[in-house]
Amino acid sequence: MSEQSDDAVPPSSVPLAPSADPKPPTPIATPANEAEEQPLSGFEDARRIVRLLQCAQCSLPLREPMTLPCGNSLCRQCLPEIHTRHNITYPATAARMQGIDCPFSDCLRDHALGDCSMDVTLSKVMAQAKISMDEFQPVIGEAPILLEEKDEWAAAGVASLSGRLPRSRALPGGRLIATYKMVELGELAHDAEVAYKHLSGVVGDSKDLDATTLDAVKDKIRSEFDCQICYAIYLDPLTTTCGHTFCRKCLQRVLDHSSYCPICRRLLDLSHTISPAQYPSNARLASLLAGLWPSLLTARRALLETEESSTPADLDLPLFVCTISFPTMPTFIHVFEPRYRLMMRRVLDSDRRFGMLLHNPRQIPQPGLGATPPFFEYGTLLHIVSAQLLPDGRSLIETVGISLFRVLRHGVRDGYLVGSVERVEDLPLADEEALEIAETTSTTEVHADADTDVDADASPFASLSTQDLMALCTAFVRRMRAASAPWMHARTLRVYGECPTSPAQFPWWFASVLPLPESDKYALLQTTSVRERLKICATWVERIERVPE
Repeated sequence: MSEQSDDAVPPSSVPLAPSADPKPPTPIATPANEAEEQPLSGFEDARRIVRLLQCAQCSLPLREPMTLPCGNSLCRQCLPEIHTRHNITYPATAARMQGIDCPFSDCLRDHALGDCSMDVTLSKVMAQAKISMDEFQPVIGEAPILLEEKDEWAAAGVASLSGRLPRSRALPGGRLIATYKMVELGELAHDAEVAYKHLSGVVGDSKDLDATTLDAVKDKIRSEFDCQICYAIYLDPLTTTCGHTFCRKCLQRVLDHSSYCPICRRLLDLSHTISPAQYPSNARLASLLAGLWPSLLTARRALLETEESSTPADLDLPLFVCTISFPTMPTFIHVFEPRYRLMMRRVLDSDRRFGMLLHNPRQIPQPGLGATPPFFEYGTLLHIVSAQLLPDGRSLIETVGISLFRVLRHGVRDGYLVGSVERVEDLPLADEEALEIAETTSTTEVHADADTDVDADASPFASLSTQDLMALCTAFVRRMRAASAPWMHARTLRVYGECPTSPAQFPWWFASVLPLPESDKYALLQTTSVRERLKICATWVERIERVPE
């Protein structure tokens, strides 16, 4: 029986109006905006790489980094002075009654203190990067590299406006390590460029060391850039108010059914659409990704585009791979998987219809589909009668079957299946009658001719008229009810109704209440004849009655 079914198989929001606030910040470094998708070089791009690890406020390497709601990051110690936020009555929680004035020129907004948390991913990245840099041990007697801070004003023939002379320092290591050490010493401003002079005169050794160092850093921090929802590299990383980072699209799917962080379970006060205009991406992480792993990002985007391109407009029917359903019969579904919560929400916002397909765990080939999908190709179109949305995002859905269909093509949209289907119609009454005449007549003629071989595959009930088939099945139901069979309990009958008198309706009711494997019941969905369905039901009756009590 299908009195209640749970999500079983692993395989619409209205956009908000653009915010009137200033545009979200662009990534700190330029790689994400460059046409060439070449990774940064530890030798040629040493300054750019180190700047990605540097606080724009204090110019030191990021310490206890915090990412603000505007997407910019800074050290915890560099957080501006906290002030009381006035004239706020909702939600008026303690964390939102205090705030800071954003110090970044591309924002300058007032941020609630509760929205400013430690950036978990960036903290781990900084810790691992420092370990890699500190592992370098200079060779005794090796010539250092001279780093000289560039004075752009002096280069233009104008007296420096900084009021101080450009700083310089000779440090061991390649360009990458030396630049990082100079930043650690607090002698290289965030916006300053630097000129390198190899005192040994040998540049090749530095190139090799820089390449090795950058590879070591990338190896250590690579795993920190995997989304904990999709387990792939971040695509459009968005850091929540609790400090955890996810792909924007992944988080959007989660928010459709839950308001809690998937990692720490903290309540997230975010809209389901999380549009970039209102919730900017983590600029620092986006720049690190684009600078260090551009090819991985390209492959990730291509994969997403392929997935989305495989769902053209004609794949318009959402498909739920879960249980078996029948026309005119109710199906009750407990929806708890994130992808199906999203699907149900969209279905409820549209025509309240979706397709139900039976899981195909043994990968039985489906003749109408090129590949072997994890579902059977015939299903039932369902209409949602009622939906009870639970506080934790789950839902209890009551549906009724409308018609049969066959899947022609299928794809994936936001994690759930969608398909192009064709409706499966029953034979016209004239053809139904012709079928009965043909079967009963031919069977009678075969029995009249004793010398004729009987087809071993022929149904033993083929000689029965359609009404006789119906009578055989309904008589069985009466016997089972008289014997108080568990599947004829009054509660079951309240759900599915009394035994129908219509031959067209009976097979659907019988399959709904009879405790048989769903794979056996699937045979009904492949038929287009009332008679054929009744013969299948008669076969079930015979099988059950052969089993000794």
